[in-house]
Amino acid sequence: MPTPCERWDLRTLLLHVSDSLGVLAEAMRAGHIALRTPLHEPTADADPVACLRRQARDLLGACAAASAEQRLVAIADRELTTTMVTAAGAIEIAVHGWDISATCGTPRPIPPGLAAALLPLAPLLIPRATRSGLFAAPVPVPESAGPADRLIAFLGRRPRPVGTA
Repeated sequence: MPTPCERWDLRTLLLHVSDSLGVLAEAMRAGHIALRTPLHEPTADADPVACLRRQARDLLGACAAASAEQRLVAIADRELTTTMVTAAGAIEIAVHGWDISATCGTPRPIPPGLAAALLPLAPLLIPRATRSGLFAAPVPVPESAGPADRLIAFLGRRPRPVGTA
């Protein structure tokens, strides 16, 4: 089943989100993110929904156990605050949640308040210079577009009205 993520099917998308949740849990627990190949290579016997559920539970536990104190998370030779890692994770989860719902024919908008909070952070976390190969080019939206459609469009997706597939 094709998804808004070019060249990905639903299975690959679900396994990617699972891997992302695992990386976020690692960041919250260990204070660093190891650069490596994805945790979940798409295989014939992997259940992508079970992987996603397991990683979501693990991330929830890591967040619950994390200190409220601001820390730095090392990513290769860079560092981000835990607040920015959390924001990056929120963008990842919100946008890929939108991708999954659109793929399944039940598109659900990202909540406007969440989108409005994430929208100004997106260009900081996904600068033009590093998006090639990771994200499609931003898609133009009308000036009347809300924050959810603007966030989706910034990440190269074409917003669709709720109720359309």
